[in-house]
Amino acid sequence: MKYEVRLSGEGGQGLILAGKILAEAAAIHAGLNATQSQSYGPEARGGASRSEVILSDGEIDYPKATEVDLMVALTQQSYDTYRADVKRGGVVIVDSEAVERLGETWYRVIAQPIFRLSEENFGRILFGNMIALGLVAGASGIVPKEAVEAALVNRVPKGTEERNLAAFRLGYGLTQPQTG
Repeated sequence: MKYEVRLSGEGGQGLILAGKILAEAAAIHAGLNATQSQSYGPEARGGASRSEVILSDGEIDYPKATEVDLMVALTQQSYDTYRADVKRGGVVIVDSEAVERLGETWYRVIAQPIFRLSEENFGRILFGNMIALGLVAGASGIVPKEAVEAALVNRVPKGTEERNLAAFRLGYGLTQPQTG
């Protein structure tokens, strides 16, 4: 099994942290092999940002995503730039208020107002990355929820653990079947 994840958007959205948490969850808490790589523009905020995580139960021979199983796009530009790399039948998670033009799709789209949900539930857009991470964990099912939660608590700034966990759980819950 090999699973490629690309988190894309712009600098300041916390995608690199989310990628590191996912990789740590897989490697330390779920017993998978994982690599995480990142690239971002020269701007501190607002430039293009990308974090890639490769997960496998075997050797990982190349640390970059080439056939993406799951992509997060938090800006229209990142969606337009990277969607061609998504496998047929893959999953693309978008912020529904930032990515409005989808075009022809060959993948399943999960559209949620990620940053609005962060603002409404936590008073700041700062937790959008953890909502997105919850969507990734829930939609993929590759890394157990508890493993991601353990890595999250280990990686986020001290004193923010509960709000970050709540944001992660909010995103995760959006991918689960509703009962009742």
